[in-house]
Amino acid sequence: MPFGGGNKCGCCQKTVYFAEEVQCEGKSWHKSCFLCMVCKKNLDSTTVAVHGDEIYCKSCYGKKYGPKGYGFGGGAGTLSMDTGEGLGIKPEVQAPHRPTNNPNASKFAQKTAGSEVCPRCGKTVYAAEKVIGGGNSWHKGCFRCAKCGKGLESTTLADRDGEIYCKGCYAKNFGPKGFGFGQGAGALAHSQ
Repeated sequence: MPFGGGNKCGCCQKTVYFAEEVQCEGKSWHKSCFLCMVCKKNLDSTTVAVHGDEIYCKSCYGKKYGPKGYGFGGGAGTLSMDTGEGLGIKPEVQAPHRPTNNPNASKFAQKTAGSEVCPRCGKTVYAAEKVIGGGNSWHKGCFRCAKCGKGLESTTLADRDGEIYCKGCYAKNFGPKGFGFGQGAGALAHSQ
């Protein structure tokens, strides 16, 4: 221990007395000097990261010395437009985005001769919106009864001549007619 009562502070180089001493990596610091070199946050044994003679909070240390690139330090917990210039990091200049000249960039973007077409609207049906019923592929929004417009499921549809109907409309329009077949005083009427 040097003459004067204590070790020298790793930051201000003044004497550190026992009551105000914080030790890290074999060096002594004043509690008031034990701060991140970049953001000046107070540090403790769980938040300090040492690089040579410099001390940082883990966040600033990671920004300055941690891995760089996509997937490192970006995400919901670290949304920031900070380029790290305050840490002595020179931001990379990115080339401007140029769209590809390839008209068939992916197989999903290519339309093939066998692509499925919705019988209701006549537009292409892609896998994410595809519902199969009545022997055809339909858009989810088009998978409705042709008469009343009620949304259908594979268990609640009836098909006829390439068109799909709810069971109620199918029975009313194409089912048996006459006394005892849903058309009379004892039957519930389906009104549109």
